[in-house]
Amino acid sequence: MNKKVKIEVSARHLHLKKEDFEKLFGEGAELTVLKELSQPGMFAANEIVSVKDDFFEIEKVRIVGPLRTYTQIEISETEARKFKINPPLRRSGEIKDTPGMIIIGPKGQIKIDNGVIISKRHVHMTPEEAEEIKAKDGDLLRVKTEGERGLIFENVIARVHETYAWGMHIDTDEGNASGVSGCENGEALID
Repeated sequence: MNKKVKIEVSARHLHLKKEDFEKLFGEGAELTVLKELSQPGMFAANEIVSVKDDFFEIEKVRIVGPLRTYTQIEISETEARKFKINPPLRRSGEIKDTPGMIIIGPKGQIKIDNGVIISKRHVHMTPEEAEEIKAKDGDLLRVKTEGERGLIFENVIARVHETYAWGMHIDTDEGNASGVSGCENGEALID
């Protein structure tokens, strides 16, 4: 079965737990909404930080809210090479045995011992959408893009939850390789 899916490029960003957010922005600080994202309840925050290690630093890294129960930095493979680290390809939230980094905010800085990942490409879907394409959470899908740089993404994880909205996320390296520059349609190829 084939079904169209909107493909969004997810640039580097981070998720913070409340304790770390307050260390970076001050006790009692609140995460504020810059713009709503396609996944219900998710938003790009006004607040930004810098992330660094001994070799490289990136300024103006956007926080994605709401606050979580863990702190995680998502970067691309290209950025990982600049940092001279080797973060694993993981689902969001799977931060065990990952590299750490320093995060610098306007009121302080923290060093996390783990939490840096390269996010696995994935398609968000509700249980009803998963049933429609005969997939379950964690299944691997293929998604085809069109255009001059069209390709087929293999190993796209099905992420199933009742609060999700149908849509695919890839990182900037994958967006550049496929010619996807923002929100474009692909076609999920369900075997």
